[in-house]
Amino acid sequence: MRVPEERRTQPLRHQLSLTELETGQTAVIVSLGSGHGARQRLRSLGILEGQRIRKISRIGKVGPVVLLVDRAQVAIGHGMAKRILVQVHE
Repeated sequence: MRVPEERRTQPLRHQLSLTELETGQTAVIVSLGSGHGARQRLRSLGILEGQRIRKISRIGKVGPVVLLVDRAQVAIGHGMAKRILVQVHE
């Protein structure tokens, strides 16, 4: 299978979890890798696939992660944050 020319010249952006995202970095949500109920809860907070977010802070190594989502600060637990995959926005 041939890769189109334009795809070969673009740098590959890897996906990482919200817990791996550095404080202050902006990213786009790729996947909400959680159960149905958790996905509904995240969506009610404005955390959707394709949504641009910025990580504001993390409290401790396994504490909540604070995000900026549409000018609102949202805190989510570490367990849920590590299931959310993002792509760093440059």
